[in-house]
Amino acid sequence: MTDRPTSSWREGIEEERRELAAGTLDPECACMAALFPEALLGATDRVLDAFEGDLHTLQGASDERIFAVVERVVLALNTVNEENGGGAYETDEREQLCDYIDRALTEQGVDVVALTARDGLGRYQLTDKWRDW
Repeated sequence: MTDRPTSSWREGIEEERRELAAGTLDPECACMAALFPEALLGATDRVLDAFEGDLHTLQGASDERIFAVVERVVLALNTVNEENGGGAYETDEREQLCDYIDRALTEQGVDVVALTARDGLGRYQLTDKWRDW
């Protein structure tokens, strides 16, 4: 399974902690823990757990079923974003989450380019219809 964005966010927090402990990072420059509080990481992981559970049901699924799974994960991430001040997912995080959704679908055999094209969309518009973040 493709790596979740939350894994790299947690790694960034740990790296920052190591640098602070070693004295190689100015505490005023430390921001990872503030950007990614455990409540946000945990809520995002719960959403991605459900998404990954849905992925296993997509073998040979219709476009409508695939889009329903995408819609469900995006709406759930909208909720997490709102519950965390409405700005939890900045530009980099949005790109990472969208890329994760795309790669996860691809790993399950979904041709994302063909799927989106059949719906009149470009590949990178897969989540746009529902995404608030």
